[in-house]
Amino acid sequence: MAIVNDSRPEEFILLGFANHPWLELPLFIVLLVTYPLALVGNIAIILVSKLDPRLHSPMYFFLTNLSFLDMCYTTSIVPQMLFNLGGSTKTISYVGCALQLYLFSTMGATECLLLAIMSFDRYVAICRPLHYILIMNQRVCLLLVSIMWLCGISYAVSEATLTLQLPLCGTNTLDHILCEIPVLIKTACGEKKVNELALSVACTFILAVPLCIILASYISIGRAVLQIKTSEGRKKAFGTCSSHLIVVSLFYGPGISMYLQPPSSISRDQPKFMALFYGVVTPTLNPFIYTLRNKDVKGALGNLFRSFLSKSLASIFNRCLWLQLEKAWGWGLAAKLSAYRALKILLLGGHQLASLHPQ
Repeated sequence: MAIVNDSRPEEFILLGFANHPWLELPLFIVLLVTYPLALVGNIAIILVSKLDPRLHSPMYFFLTNLSFLDMCYTTSIVPQMLFNLGGSTKTISYVGCALQLYLFSTMGATECLLLAIMSFDRYVAICRPLHYILIMNQRVCLLLVSIMWLCGISYAVSEATLTLQLPLCGTNTLDHILCEIPVLIKTACGEKKVNELALSVACTFILAVPLCIILASYISIGRAVLQIKTSEGRKKAFGTCSSHLIVVSLFYGPGISMYLQPPSSISRDQPKFMALFYGVVTPTLNPFIYTLRNKDVKGALGNLFRSFLSKSLASIFNRCLWLQLEKAWGWGLAAKLSAYRALKILLLGGHQLASLHPQ
């Protein structure tokens, strides 16, 4: 393997599940199915949040950002994993590894902060309903999202750059399925205490502080819900938070286990399964969680699908009807148009007369 500057390899070998080769084919199939599902599901959430006026609220603005993050999150790792699992080579270039390191770290840190912002939004909606519009106005929402992205990018740039400065002493084998900061620190040679300390401090801020905000928000929400006298009111308040609570549990569980456990308690394959879980599984499940447990999103998706289906069928009907009329070669254009319009009025009740003529 060619080495640059005596310590920086041209490419890395990702061992993945080399000790369990039987896992590669099932994992390849699972990723091949879940990746398109994650993309379609998250794109659908973004579309309905933008197209349906009923979803133009802070809650769905943050949900749109979450869907975008999930798409970027899973896209930063799954294509490379599919390439490695489907081929004989298990390598990634040094540039590709660095790019994956920056993207994966940015999306992970940003999503931690976004989940905290979403919990604060639910706190204001339930505990301060009369002031919700005033507190969570468009300017505040944009400011929160901007700060979130800035913090996530700053974390990734600082930590990933610091990690990439470590000497590797010619080592180009990573016992993982992707390029991740802890793995590169473990692989590096020389003095690593500064990097380990910086990673611990940064993870405390990125993981623990947002988690404290989430816990504090939901403790206050719980108290407010218990004070609601009607069971219907309590059910409605809980329904607005249940989806977010499930997403938080799915995301923070693996994250805390990955970064805050003592190194001696982590097995060889545990970080790999954890990376798969919060990099692949959660981005795939999130759209379904919000769709199945949220009546507004479910209704908006249904309306979008019915609108798309009706327009497609109408377009096909228009084209077929016009083609049938074109077979009447003896008719003039004006006669065919008149017959076309008359048939449309008869069959469709005269709706959308302005768009009867096919494009």
